[in-house]
Amino acid sequence: MSTLTSIKIQRRQLLQVAVLSALYPSAIQAAGPCRGEQPAPPGDLPRSKFGEKSTAEEVTEGLDLSGKTALVTGCNSGLGMETMRVLTMRGAHVIGSARTMEKAEKACANFAGKTTPVVAELSDFHSVVSCTEVVKALNKPIDMLICNAGIMALPDLRKAYGLELQFVVNHLGHFVLVNGLLDQVKAAGNGRIVMLSSCAHFSAPPVGIDFDNLDGARSYEAWAAYGRSKLANGLFALELSKRLAGTGVTANSLHPGVIRTNLGRHLDNQREADDDVYNKNIAQGAATQCYVAAHPIPAGISGQYFSDCNPAQANPLMYDTELAARLWSTSENLVSKVLG
Repeated sequence: MSTLTSIKIQRRQLLQVAVLSALYPSAIQAAGPCRGEQPAPPGDLPRSKFGEKSTAEEVTEGLDLSGKTALVTGCNSGLGMETMRVLTMRGAHVIGSARTMEKAEKACANFAGKTTPVVAELSDFHSVVSCTEVVKALNKPIDMLICNAGIMALPDLRKAYGLELQFVVNHLGHFVLVNGLLDQVKAAGNGRIVMLSSCAHFSAPPVGIDFDNLDGARSYEAWAAYGRSKLANGLFALELSKRLAGTGVTANSLHPGVIRTNLGRHLDNQREADDDVYNKNIAQGAATQCYVAAHPIPAGISGQYFSDCNPAQANPLMYDTELAARLWSTSENLVSKVLG
């Protein structure tokens, strides 16, 4: 790695630390490892020419996605809406999910391309199952399943099904969705599952997933809980990549950047943060998920973590296969208690 490249990476990571600490005081500890203290990603993985300031339009330029179908959760705002806009621009049929049909329909109506609105309230497993049934009824292979929706840093402990809400929404809701649609993704031949994680996965508890505190009863700290859910996104992709080996389906996770979106609605001081501490705008923030979902270069990569449209540094816990397997087993048990 050149000195100039190293300086650029350090600058980007310092910006991320700055915005996280500005938005939420305790985040400064959570963001520390985003400064680049972890080893570089494997050097033999193919890399792209794209980087921090690339946009979703730029990373998909020249791609013809006609005949392809994508499902994007959280399509009604921010990165999800930009992802839907760009993928429809390139010819894909995008199934856009939101918490209500009104929000999904309103989002889909913004674009001239082929879209289908669906409802998936990720905190309600029955709603997610209903969503999968609606999608199955469309009788279309899913080429790109982009798990984009989420919530962040809830100031107070909130629960669903007796579990901390960020873990439910960010991980378990998508766990139900993806498993419910695996046959449709496999039917695409070379389907791609894309999980939006975050550099905040470094803020997870030291053990990674504190299975004895998923209800928050022992302790609750907003950023640690968010980090746990984001680590869970990466571990889910890791275990998926193992279970889907040989099927042609890939599963990866990513950090989109530090972006001013509705994700920060629970952070009272988000609006007071200076614009220059955000390292990306929405068009740039949606680039990595569009790249991982649609570009030819990462087509054969699975079980990895991306940032700035390239394989990236990650907490070693993100690649802990035993932790990933335990999370999968625990997740199956938790959702089965609700769904039967």
